Amino acid sequence: MGRYVYSEAHIKSPWHQVLAAFWQRYPNPYSTHVLTEDVLYREVTSANLLLSRRLLTKTNRLPGWAEHIFPTHMARAVYVLEDSIVDPEANTLITKTWNLNHNTLMTVVERCMIEQDGSQPTWTKLKREAWISSSVYGLARPIQEFGVARYKSNQTQAMKGLDYALTKIQSEELSCLNGDQEDSEKPKPRPPNAPPSPSKKPNQFA
Repeated sequence: MGRYVYSEAHIKSPWHQVLAAFWQRYPNPYSTHVLTEDVLYREVTSANLLLSRRLLTKTNRLPGWAEHIFPTHMARAVYVLEDSIVDPEANTLITKTWNLNHNTLMTVVERCMIEQDGSQPTWTKLKREAWISSSVYGLARPIQEFGVARYKSNQTQAMKGLDYALTKIQSEELSCLNGDQEDSEKPKPRPPNAPPSPSKKPNQFA
C-alpha cells in the first residue's frame, strides 16, 4: 500500500493570471532543483482544449540513510512527465505528473486541478492529490514516509515559486496599465493651421 496526500489552497488572484504564472513559474529562486523543461507535444483540439506534454528534469538528492544503501553511481536526475489540459471555457487547468525513472525506489503520481473559485470569482482554487509508493523490499514504509515529507516540502516551495511568478506578471500588467494611462493623459498635439480657402488669397502683409 502506498501513501495518499491531499491538499487544497485558495490563491487570491484570478484564474487567468494563475494560468499564466503556471507556464512561467520556472526558473524561480524557490525551485532550483528543476533543471530543465521541454515541450514534447502541444495541440488545440476541436473543442478548444489545449493539450500539452512536457518533460521536466529535476535533481534527486537522497537522504543520508539512503546514501549508504543505494549505489553511489545511481543517477541523481529525475525525469518527470507532465500532461495538462486547459479548458478556457470552464476556466480549469488539470495536470498529471509522474516520474519516469527510479520507479522501484519510489513512484510519485500527482494530479492537480486549478480552477476559478466558484464562491469568489476573483480567486483561484488549487487542489492537489498525490500517490506515493515504493517497491523496495523491507524499506518501502520508510521510503514512502520520506517521500511524503519530501513531497510536502517541495509543494511549499512550489507555492512560493508560483507566487513569485504571479507577482512578476501582476507587476508587468500594472506597468502596462500605468503606461497606457500616462499616454492618455499627455496633451494632444494641436492640429496645424487650416490651409487658406482657395476662394480667398492669404494676406501676405499682415
